[in-house]
Amino acid sequence: MNELIVLAKEAQKKSYSPYSNFKVGAALKAKNGQIYLGCNIENGAFAPSCCAERVAFYNAITNGVTKFEAIAIVGDKEPCFPCGVCRQVMLEFCDKDFKIIVNNKVYTLEQMQPYAFKLGE
Repeated sequence: MNELIVLAKEAQKKSYSPYSNFKVGAALKAKNGQIYLGCNIENGAFAPSCCAERVAFYNAITNGVTKFEAIAIVGDKEPCFPCGVCRQVMLEFCDKDFKIIVNNKVYTLEQMQPYAFKLGE
C-alpha cells in the first residue's frame, strides 16, 4: 500500500492541470505485479480532460494488461475519491474486491459502487 501511495505522489507531480490547479496522481497495481502510473490531464475545452485513474488504466490496457489488484489515488486536497466515470472504468476491468486506496484508507470497488451497472449482468 505504501509503495502505491509514494508512486501516486510521484505521478501527481506530472499533472497537467492549468485550469483547476488540482493535481491528481494514481498508481495502479496489476495482478501480475506491474505498476502503471497516471496523472490528470486537462484541456481548455474541458470535455477532453482525463482523470489520473483513467490515464493509469489506459496506460496498462495499452500495454496488454487487463487484470488489476489495487489503485492509490492522491490529490491536492484529501480525500480524493475517484469520480463516477473512473469508477465505471474500474468496474469494466476489476473484481468487486479491487482495492482503492484513498487518504491511507482502503476501500473495495464494491464499497464505492454498491449498485454498479455492468453490461450483461
